Amino acid sequence: MCGIAGWADPSCPLPDGGMTVHRMTETLAARGPDDSGVWAAAHVAFGHRRLAVLDPANGRQPMVAYDDQDEATTVLSYSGEVFNHRELRVELELLGHKFRTRTDTEVVLHACLEWGTDAPRRLDGMFAFAVWDASRRRLLLVRDRLGVKPLCYARHGDGVLFASEPKALFASGLVAPAVDDGGLRDFLASVRTPGMTLHQGVHEVRPGTMLLVDADGVRERRYWSLDAQPHEDDLATTVERIRELLEDITERHVRADVPLGALLSGGLDSSALAALGQRFTNAPLRTFSVGFAGEFVPDALRATPDAPYVRDVVAHCGLDHRDLVLGSAALADPAVRRAVVHARDAPATGDIDTSLFLLFKAVREHSTVALSGESADEVFGGYPWFHQPLADGYPWRYFTGRSGTYLALLRDDVAAELAVGAHREAHYRQALAEVPVLPGETAERRRTREVVHLHLTRWLPDLLDRKDRLSMAVGLEVRVPFCDHRLVEYAFNTPWSHHTFDGREKSLLRAAVADLLPRSVTERVKAPYPATHDPGYDVAIRAQAADLLATPNAPAWTYLDPARLSERLARPETDRATRAGIDFALNLDLWLTR
Repeated sequence: MCGIAGWADPSCPLPDGGMTVHRMTETLAARGPDDSGVWAAAHVAFGHRRLAVLDPANGRQPMVAYDDQDEATTVLSYSGEVFNHRELRVELELLGHKFRTRTDTEVVLHACLEWGTDAPRRLDGMFAFAVWDASRRRLLLVRDRLGVKPLCYARHGDGVLFASEPKALFASGLVAPAVDDGGLRDFLASVRTPGMTLHQGVHEVRPGTMLLVDADGVRERRYWSLDAQPHEDDLATTVERIRELLEDITERHVRADVPLGALLSGGLDSSALAALGQRFTNAPLRTFSVGFAGEFVPDALRATPDAPYVRDVVAHCGLDHRDLVLGSAALADPAVRRAVVHARDAPATGDIDTSLFLLFKAVREHSTVALSGESADEVFGGYPWFHQPLADGYPWRYFTGRSGTYLALLRDDVAAELAVGAHREAHYRQALAEVPVLPGETAERRRTREVVHLHLTRWLPDLLDRKDRLSMAVGLEVRVPFCDHRLVEYAFNTPWSHHTFDGREKSLLRAAVADLLPRSVTERVKAPYPATHDPGYDVAIRAQAADLLATPNAPAWTYLDPARLSERLARPETDRATRAGIDFALNLDLWLTR
């Protein structure tokens, strides 16, 4: 998986470029615990931290191609996995390319040598990489189609600094950490503006986009976007096609030269991947689930615990399973909270983020790679609001803590300046303008297409960023098969009547994998990621919030009103909104203290 960093300026030689990039690269050590490297020349320096997954003994990076005079012609620093690398290797060998490793990294390098800026279109996978073309003195930054792997950059002079995470840019000493108001508005509005971050002067390479930097300046070039296409398959053929895609995608995603596992919640998405993954592995697939100490308490979003369904899948598929049960002490541990905020480079999301971090840490003790069902809800229409009247506005805005709870804690002057409501409305209109439609589509079909597109481009990126940051913070590579662009494109253009043909959510996915799973799982109503109901957690975070209130010069008060947090603490009951507000205040303070 790895972490990348670098600095390039086609116009001016870099002062101390190698040492600067070395400092940047070392901040990414958790992403690549197995090896590190820096390559530097007059106008460029690349750094790399390696998590060895394919051909561990070889594939050191940055990887360099040389000419007959032993001069470097092309240099690559690469993070991620290209799942069609075997097929591309065969094609490149027929074109005369010679390989010395079994890594997908070397395939990407030779693909860039052969096809130049057309190479990203040929890559199926999750990736972020930088390529330096010495003859053109040109830097190319590339990010995968859905934005599974992060890649950020900052302008400096006529060049750019880039890295997998913002903290690496700050380590250069050339980019100062400062809050970006636009990014903060996004965070509070529960949306993502493609290319924007929480940090002033720091941008993301947008999904499906490449950034070119040369003597002519810095410019973007889009190589992929979701298009509206006619869907001509009937329902039976559509289900069959989805099964074919899932089998091909999963078979590619279980390829690894290190221990592999899968996250398992007992829901349809993760269970489908575990069942499919077991078919393509020679031994029982390792699976992992997370639960919480204390009595389960059903609520409006989650009627049943995960454990019984997990047991059903494990028994049905013959999996090698491990449960992680978390208590309030671990979830509320200030050291864990600090680690999570540091990993995310953002105010984290309470016990959801801390439990996910602790789950990944436990998985890493047994596996280097894990499959995850992330994005199936976005691709197949799994959220409850997909199946409610589709009113104007972001469908998820009333279902997140940020939209109301966080805003209620802001100081009046900050709330007025940020104007989150107006920002969300303008952001929504901009997002709608990007949605592709077919001529003659009905208003209902157009609206369902809009809702899916909004989820894939303004909601999913936040979930993918969380999963990448928290997993890579412990050196775990998490793969997300439902983000395969072939599956996304096919499902995006499938009529909504197919998606809901059995009157339920994710009808197509359920039908495609029904024969692989126990009936209890295929009939289970969707449940969101679990949260703890242990009152010990609420007691612990209330005490931490009281300490924060006792610190009048805490950074959090730049944005939050302490009287409003105090009012929350005065409430005898800690409901979902109160807990979310307390967690937000604690995490915001840690983030601003960085």
